[in-house]
Amino acid sequence: MPMRFAIDATCGHARAATLATDRGRVETPVFMPVGTQATVKATPPPWLRDPIGAQIVLGNTYHLLLRPGVERIERAGGLHRFMGWDGPILTDSGGYQVLSLAELRRVSDRGVTFRSHVDGAPLELTPESAVEAQIRIGADIAMALDECVRIPCTREAAEAAVARTTAWARRGRGVAGARWTIDGVERVLFGIVQGASWADLRRRSARQLVDLDLAGYAIGGLSVGETPDVTWAMTEATVEELPADRPRYLMGVGTPVDLVEAVARGVDMADCVMPTRNARNGTVFTRDGRVVLRNAAHADAFEPIEPGCRCLACRTLSRAYLRHLFIAGEILGPVLATQHNLVFYCDLMREMRREIVAGTFDAWRRAFVERYTAGERARRARGATSREAT
Repeated sequence: MPMRFAIDATCGHARAATLATDRGRVETPVFMPVGTQATVKATPPPWLRDPIGAQIVLGNTYHLLLRPGVERIERAGGLHRFMGWDGPILTDSGGYQVLSLAELRRVSDRGVTFRSHVDGAPLELTPESAVEAQIRIGADIAMALDECVRIPCTREAAEAAVARTTAWARRGRGVAGARWTIDGVERVLFGIVQGASWADLRRRSARQLVDLDLAGYAIGGLSVGETPDVTWAMTEATVEELPADRPRYLMGVGTPVDLVEAVARGVDMADCVMPTRNARNGTVFTRDGRVVLRNAAHADAFEPIEPGCRCLACRTLSRAYLRHLFIAGEILGPVLATQHNLVFYCDLMREMRREIVAGTFDAWRRAFVERYTAGERARRARGATSREAT
């Protein structure tokens, strides 16, 4: 059955929608845990469903090409079977690595040539090979290859990236169209809008991709060094040009407040490594801002990270115990902190959906942002006082 995207409710620009795929329904707004290398870090696959409540996860074409390789994933029966996840999977094309591995790659109109960050071996990604690899591993949503540039950059560089991204999306679409079916399961192609910090280039990029009639559209090249004002101005400029009947995906952003602000501007889907990366370093998210579990202030804190949270740590353990795990170097600490952060992010999106449906999202948004930012200010003030005392 063709992938369907239906708007269930709106509140201002915020949208609650349903993305129906052959591997299950995705209710938006939705957060996608990042499983770059066919694993969401520190998370056993069954936890993604319960207690985390993930609906869709993300992988990365560049990293999966390097290891374990497309051929091995094919022999395993596809990426879903290989990683033990039966829900939808979205795979990034590798375009972000054009930015993050700038010292190890060369970009031309043909595509991108990398020196592997693992062993230095050459790897070429073209618009065609990026889509072909995603087809072979069985991604449900494949991303067209794009050229991601850092902000700030010259307008000339941003214009070149827009032109190349459009040309690459057109070539990627030529591999199998915007939709294709394998073994009775439909797969689709999304395009990625670029344009750095120029609103007119963002609009141009979006219009050019919309002309390709893709199944969905992502907003790329943000959260790469720009200020929040630029992030949201570029998001707004892009969303204005995107069709209302297709999913909108903001790539790689960000904090809980970022998610709220993205949804307020009409974004449906988001991903970020922040919840898992911060968890591994002992930082967890709450409605009152971040909590750094390693801090001595939590040594005798026998309350949970956040009362009422569904995660295993909050239901059964205290901040003091979690701090002990991190100080002692026990691997259980990052595992439990990761579960908490992913539950927090996924539940935050579900809560936003409920508020949109109820028509109360705007008031909820103001209250959430005020509480979270007040907690962050208090945390920084406590840190400054501690340093002064030291």
